[in-house]
Amino acid sequence: MSDTPGRRTRYRYTECGLDNVFIEGIDVSVDDDGDEVLYIPAVNELHRTIARGIVESDTGIGGQELRFLRTMMGFTQAELAKHVHHDAQSIARWEKNRTPIQPVSEIVIRLLAVEKLNLGERGSVEQIAAKCVRAETRADIVIDGSGPPGYRLAA
Repeated sequence: MSDTPGRRTRYRYTECGLDNVFIEGIDVSVDDDGDEVLYIPAVNELHRTIARGIVESDTGIGGQELRFLRTMMGFTQAELAKHVHHDAQSIARWEKNRTPIQPVSEIVIRLLAVEKLNLGERGSVEQIAAKCVRAETRADIVIDGSGPPGYRLAA
C-alpha cells in the first residue's frame, strides 16, 4: 500500500445485498498499482446501522431489506414465518418482491429487528405502523462513516 494520502468519498455499499446504501466520508487510498482501495472497518456495526436505517425508514420494507433484516436477526425463512404467522413460502415471495409484505407482519418484523438487534428505542406501535406504507421507490440509506465514534445514520 502506498503512502498516498486518502480522500473521503461517498461509496455505494452493495456488498450488504442492498442497492440503496451509501457510506459518506469513507477513506479511499491508492495502492501501489494505482487502484483505489476502500477500508470499511467495523462491518458488524455498519450492518446494525443499516438495519436501524431500514427499521426507521418512513416507507415500507422491500424484499432486499427484508432479507437483510432476516439474516441479521439469524432467522431462516421458516423461523421468521412462525413469528409473523405465515409460511416460509410467503417470506420467500416477500423477499423476491412477488407479493407485498402485509402491514401487520411488517410491524412485527420491525419490532423483532429492534429487539433482536438491540437497535435502541423502537417508538410506539402507532409510529411504526405509520412507516409501513408501500412506496414506488426505495429511499437511500445514507451512513455517515467519517470518523469516530463509529457509524451513524446521516441526517
